[in-house]
Amino acid sequence: MNAAEQATSIEFASKIATVVRLFKAEIADLRADLRPWANDRDTRSLVDPDSIDVGFHFPGVSRGFRCRSFLVQIRFYTDPETQKRRVIGLEVGGFDHRGKCWSFSTIHQWRFTGDATPDAKAGETLKRCCRKVFDIFSGSQDSAAS
Repeated sequence: MNAAEQATSIEFASKIATVVRLFKAEIADLRADLRPWANDRDTRSLVDPDSIDVGFHFPGVSRGFRCRSFLVQIRFYTDPETQKRRVIGLEVGGFDHRGKCWSFSTIHQWRFTGDATPDAKAGETLKRCCRKVFDIFSGSQDSAAS
């Protein structure tokens, strides 16, 4: 779900802003998009309500990341008894004018897949960002209802 729509409390909005600052500090020239999903019925049917989705765009094609944009989906699990959220993983997809170039998942062995995956340095930078996202949301007291 669009990050802008998930900012339902000051604490959660602050964590989303921290994630954006983290990526922009680690990867120069990124522009963040807190509403990467279109607001139409077909798109809405595909969006995971238990995720925070942030798009990041380069001013052109990144040679290291081998894409023009990437979408970061921070996936959550909400405990049905306590309504507390916790991060279960991140899914990242790199895109260019042809569509999806590569995928990365912290849920599936922290590996890149696709035709044009990032070079080693860029890949390590992305992995470092993902580890820091876990830190940002660890111990979160946010509830699904907030």
